Amino acid sequence: MRPILIAIVVFFAAFSFGPAAELRYTYRQDHDPNGIGKFYHGREIAHVMGHQGAMWLERPEREEEERLTLLVKLLKLKPGQSVADIGAGTGIITKLMAEQLGPEGTVYAVDIQQEMLDILVNKMKGFDLHNIKPVLGKEKSPELPENTLDLAIMVDVYHEFNFPYEMILQLSKAMKPGGRIVFVEYRKEDPEVPIKLVHKMSEAQVKKEMEAPEFKLKWKETIPELPRQHMVVFEKQAE
Repeated sequence: MRPILIAIVVFFAAFSFGPAAELRYTYRQDHDPNGIGKFYHGREIAHVMGHQGAMWLERPEREEEERLTLLVKLLKLKPGQSVADIGAGTGIITKLMAEQLGPEGTVYAVDIQQEMLDILVNKMKGFDLHNIKPVLGKEKSPELPENTLDLAIMVDVYHEFNFPYEMILQLSKAMKPGGRIVFVEYRKEDPEVPIKLVHKMSEAQVKKEMEAPEFKLKWKETIPELPRQHMVVFEKQAE
């Protein structure tokens, strides 16, 4: 084989395996200071909120601003289901879902920060709930068993994933056929929503990022009832 042909083969092989995965991300030095300078489908990824900011999740006005009780009601959970709270933080959504599912159900409370899980576990000791399983996730995987979940929800979390493609690919594997993945994000379409720009997502952007055929996800509905966020729902398709 001629040297130039060998070079071409090696070049395209590099774009097909391993390191080529990084090509789905781009990087810019000139970027929003609230983002990390890493872009996915043209969207800048936001900084992760550290466990030091845990009390912001517990702010008294959050129920009025985000209507968390209504959010969980809109999920239409059924007793006995298995669900995941991805980026569970201090466990506010985890607790509300656990109460809805009853003792036969399971909530996997997933977070990549052990400190957040420690806060969550200590907080849940004050409630008579025994259907919550804390899970230490990784940046590229929620570390959940395949074909387990009826529903997975991410509340103001997805836009902070450092590796959104890898995380959704693994999360999709954890879903049962017909299971739902719900993205709850502050509406970028609404300039009146008082949140930093990189911490908002439009419905169109969420849909765009879920188009990869290997995710096996199909848009089901977008629920607009919350004051500042939309709930963009996808369904896992059967093989």
